[in-house]
Amino acid sequence: MSELPRAQDLGMMGCHVCRLVTTYSEDPHAHCPRCHNPLHPRKTGSVARAWAFLVAAAIFYLPANLFPIMRTQSLFSKDDNTILSGVFELWRNGSPDLAIIVFTASIVVPVLKFCIMGYLLVSVQRASGYGPRQRAKLYRFVELVGYWSMLDVFVVAILSALVHFKVLSRVEPLPGVIYFGIVVVLTMLAAMSFDPRLIWDKRKAQ
Repeated sequence: MSELPRAQDLGMMGCHVCRLVTTYSEDPHAHCPRCHNPLHPRKTGSVARAWAFLVAAAIFYLPANLFPIMRTQSLFSKDDNTILSGVFELWRNGSPDLAIIVFTASIVVPVLKFCIMGYLLVSVQRASGYGPRQRAKLYRFVELVGYWSMLDVFVVAILSALVHFKVLSRVEPLPGVIYFGIVVVLTMLAAMSFDPRLIWDKRKAQ
């Protein structure tokens, strides 16, 4: 055999909720015999929803990088830092390791997610048969690294809590961190909306 058969080819399908494997059905009103939730061979509107979340995330990504995410106040100074300026400050203050981690989690990972998800969506819409295993691995990579993009939000939250204990200094979150949090959530929703089984289908996804 040149390739292994799919569950659909064998007359089987899985429930999205309880994961029960049952008989394949194209009936739009079919329900899972165990949990009684609707059964679908593929997630309904998967590509359209994933595109909507991804485009929205790309729109919010601009203010997330242009607006400051954190304000550091001391007795004699006040500094507003964006993501990139925060990375430069960490590097200049002798923390290159932390600067690389923040840059990777906050800049590299979101851009990679945009590129990979865009590539996956275009490939399934074109019914591409190129490298399905590699594309499936790319999708698993997006799922794996998605949560690490929240690193900046956690850093700001922790610093705000810790520095408030000091009398002469203070850290405040600024609007940029809200936009960045929205970007992370939207990219995660885009990955969750995408049905990776479409990678193995030989029909154009809608």
